[in-house]
Amino acid sequence: MKLKKPSAGARAWSGPLVDGMERAPSRAMLHAVGFKEEDFKKPQIGIASTWSQVTPCNSHIDELARDAAAGADEAGGKAVIFNTITISDGISMGTEGMKYSLVSREVIADSIETVAGCEGFDALVTLGGCDKNMPGCVMAMLRLNRPSVFVYGGTILPGCLGQKNLDIISVFEAVGQRTKGVITDAQLGEIERCAIPGPGSCGGMYTANTMACAIEAMGLSLPNSSAMAAISPNKRADARAAGEAAYQLTQKGIRPRDILTRKALENAITVITALGGSTNSVLHFLAIAQAGGVKLGIDDFQRIGQRVPVLADLKPSGRFVMADLVNIGGLVPLMKRLLDRGLLHGDCLTVTGKTVAENLAYVGDYAAGQEVIRPFSNPIKPNGHLVILRGNLAPGGSVAKISGKEGERFEGKARVFGAEEEAMRAILDGKIVKGDVVVIRYEGPRGGPGMREMLSPTSAIMGRGLGKEVALITDGRFSGGTHGFVVGHITPEAYDGGPLALVKNGDRVIIDAKGRQIRLEISAAEMKKRKKAWKKPKPRYTKGVLAKFVHLVSDASHGAVTDEGLRL
Repeated sequence: MKLKKPSAGARAWSGPLVDGMERAPSRAMLHAVGFKEEDFKKPQIGIASTWSQVTPCNSHIDELARDAAAGADEAGGKAVIFNTITISDGISMGTEGMKYSLVSREVIADSIETVAGCEGFDALVTLGGCDKNMPGCVMAMLRLNRPSVFVYGGTILPGCLGQKNLDIISVFEAVGQRTKGVITDAQLGEIERCAIPGPGSCGGMYTANTMACAIEAMGLSLPNSSAMAAISPNKRADARAAGEAAYQLTQKGIRPRDILTRKALENAITVITALGGSTNSVLHFLAIAQAGGVKLGIDDFQRIGQRVPVLADLKPSGRFVMADLVNIGGLVPLMKRLLDRGLLHGDCLTVTGKTVAENLAYVGDYAAGQEVIRPFSNPIKPNGHLVILRGNLAPGGSVAKISGKEGERFEGKARVFGAEEEAMRAILDGKIVKGDVVVIRYEGPRGGPGMREMLSPTSAIMGRGLGKEVALITDGRFSGGTHGFVVGHITPEAYDGGPLALVKNGDRVIIDAKGRQIRLEISAAEMKKRKKAWKKPKPRYTKGVLAKFVHLVSDASHGAVTDEGLRL
């Protein structure tokens, strides 16, 4: 493959900032932060760190950022570390603070773009650990379109109580168990103290691990970068190698938009389908595609899912955690299986400078006897778990997560709530019973605002033993840790006058995964009558970042991005 180089060379962006007599003031400033004379002739590699003590997902990333900087420097570049924000979904879940979660993806992308654009970095290494860090980092890489490599902070190791492995979802579900009297306060406390043993991202195939695997499948991180423990020599070596790779990309002239093609996104959808990944991937892939100028729609997930089986027996609906996948060899053997089966595009370019097929050429299969990844002859599910539903409740689309364990059809009576907290109280008080369809509305991108994840209510439903007997639908979204009969991302959202705003207690709701339908069993005339009587709620925020988000954000079926509709 013939590779192109930037017309201005490897220092296309730093050169105009530091070269020549008139740029002496810029060089003076950089001398003060450690630049030596020879550094001004090297490509500058920005190291975008999401380190923070806010969450265990990111609490170790400062060390990885320094490793990435060392790798870039050793290769011949000049690394400059800078920081951006992170928030914690796990800590803020179920509270008003969770409304800032999806907003943080946009802030992260904006801030990395702002620093790199201002400071003239020739390349980037971005490091993310929690759910929104990863798409935010990749969106910035694509907007800037400068040689870039993403590094995942790595998965947490499982907690342990007796002989049982635990993770954060264990704690959420234990809350439901406690309210039903299945466990005591003391047992809940033991689970709470043991579930999170140290740094790293939540351990199942939840959103962080889903997005890490997806970004690797897109070709934007190094092979097996997604499948490493956060605290491990392998992860530190991966960060160092990423710094070197970013420098090499400046020499080869390879940029993110050379890598993130339509085929690369199809590879990522294939991989996260085989893994049984998070519904959030739909939202984030759409945002990443938009940042990269690649056409992608929600129906592409349905199309690809029809031919790709779910092979990974991973939590939340399976038995194993990401650390188990790490122990059997990581992601690359699965990608090799998918490639050999004709399910991946092997000709896609990656940050190694090689194609997917070239990266996988010498990869062996998993050892015999492992149970984490099933063979094609015995899948968890013969086709994809992410199902796009439409109908009179979601004319613009919605996303269901159907593992197969909860069935493929649910018909029940609507129990309507105007906010997550209202639904949570009803579930914990035992007011939700078999056959109910919990409807949580006004939680969409604009209505929430911020499209909160409904992990607390779905976990409470599971903890109370109602996972197969109760469905939950919302214009909000779900954590990757959610399982059960759930439908989210309902578009148009209730705040925009979507049909979800018109549902009444007792209405019959039908969710049909086979027919890909979600319907409210009332007549078109009755729907029209209710629509005429509906009044748009007042905005919950009129100042600050949430108010800005409401003003700018697109709907969920277009990725809930804040720059889609901007026109000069």
